[in-house]
Amino acid sequence: MSLIVLFGKTEEGRAIRGILMKGGYDVDALCATGAQALTEADNLGGGIIICGYKYPDMIYSELKEYLPRDFEMLLIASASVVEEGVPEEVVALTMPLKTVDLYSTLGMMLGRQARRKKKLRSMPKKRSAEEQEIIDRAKAVLMERNHMSEEEAHRYLQKCSMESGTGLVESAQMVLTLMDS
Repeated sequence: MSLIVLFGKTEEGRAIRGILMKGGYDVDALCATGAQALTEADNLGGGIIICGYKYPDMIYSELKEYLPRDFEMLLIASASVVEEGVPEEVVALTMPLKTVDLYSTLGMMLGRQARRKKKLRSMPKKRSAEEQEIIDRAKAVLMERNHMSEEEAHRYLQKCSMESGTGLVESAQMVLTLMDS
């Protein structure tokens, strides 16, 4: 997961980056404006932005609106700002910042992102109509020529797919090629 540090005052950003690096975290970008952070976020494709409340070109709530969906925000701000209320999807820590709080909060956020990414990878991918048609045609051929039920034909395709190390669509194409010859 990528980490971006964004503070309007460069020295504050450097201090936070230093704390993170001492804790074993790699910081991918150090930014002083919201526009810079958004550019980095677009290039990195997922992670956490650790930021202050205000930058020369915007405030954190505006940045949150434009941040890519796969980026979370960890706001470090004064107690008065946090007490005013931050959006539900923004995690906030108050100043003065305790290093242990920063590390544990960041660890929790990174763990949550890793679990979300793993869950998305394990979800079955949506097949196109064309791919589904290939599978359906292969099942129909198996059902007609080998007198299988639809369930048996599907299981057969799955078994072929696993044994050959190919996807279900590729296995269905192989069946159609073999049956047509």
